[in-house]
Amino acid sequence: MHIAVLAGDGIGPEVTSQAVKALRALAANGPQFTFTEAPIGDAGYDQTGDPLPEATAELAERADAVLFGAAGTYESDLRPPEARGGHALLRLRKRMDLFANFRPVFAFPELIGASTLRREVIEGVDLVVLRELTGDIYFGQPRGIVTEGGERVGFNTMRYTESEIRRVAHAGFKAAQQRRRKLCSVDKANVLETSALWREVVIEVARDYPNVELTHQYVDAACMLLIRRPRDFDVIVTGNIFGDILSDAAAMLTGSIGMLPSASLNATGQGLFEPVHGSAPDIAGKDLANPLASILSAAMMLRHSLGQPEAATRLERAVRRVLAEGLRTPDIMEPGATQVGTEAMGDAVARELARLTD
Repeated sequence: MHIAVLAGDGIGPEVTSQAVKALRALAANGPQFTFTEAPIGDAGYDQTGDPLPEATAELAERADAVLFGAAGTYESDLRPPEARGGHALLRLRKRMDLFANFRPVFAFPELIGASTLRREVIEGVDLVVLRELTGDIYFGQPRGIVTEGGERVGFNTMRYTESEIRRVAHAGFKAAQQRRRKLCSVDKANVLETSALWREVVIEVARDYPNVELTHQYVDAACMLLIRRPRDFDVIVTGNIFGDILSDAAAMLTGSIGMLPSASLNATGQGLFEPVHGSAPDIAGKDLANPLASILSAAMMLRHSLGQPEAATRLERAVRRVLAEGLRTPDIMEPGATQVGTEAMGDAVARELARLTD
């Protein structure tokens, strides 16, 4: 199985290397992998003048799956949009047509004390945010900054086609069928025509899935309910910008955004797998980053793109065992636990994998 490793910038290389370490530990008595590394983001820009070098994009397209770290730094934000490190990820998502972004949110019992929310609110939380990833305001045209009437005006276009909505809705219903058969569609249909169309199409698609309960929430209400009654949710399907916001808010149900993995899939099942947390350049190189979201993203890769569900389960079980031992990176530190760095947390997961495969 050929995996393209695009570690990128900031803490991306640190956490991605721990995910690769875990996969190599799995390979000692399980599926075999070939890893090919390539630059992306500021690393790509520094080497080629393009944050998404053509060779990197072609590698990603050829691979069975892509393991991604993070892209972009504070410095790159000063460059034009097309030259920014983070823009590379948007381009790669579009190029590979990675329209379905699954972000599971699971409240690990071992980490209940690490969340800022009360135990009775988050205990038992197990939901998925499905974010449409290749449309909406991030990609809509026209966009730009112009001068009108002597002042600058910025504008973006929120736009969805019926077919874009339909395919992600189908993905949401199918995901719900494999879980608790509850799908909540999140929009802003009371004020946005884009969202009005979104709701109409989702209702039409629902007719193909009579065994799934469909509900609707406006995005502002969904944010409130996600914090107030998170156990009410099973699968949430929503647009690109709303999904971006909701999934980061939901990360706090797990105790830290450093625990949130993701899978971005196209229609063939090929995918890009990445932690949600971003490049965090302020802690890069300090051995402080939590690698568990990257490791759990590797587990999602095994399950969704590589057809290795048993290996995925072993990897997830190893993470649970490490947490049960009381090991914590700074972002999930709590009284009585043992603080470790990025490298030591990755070593611990690899060690548990060796025990599970002995």
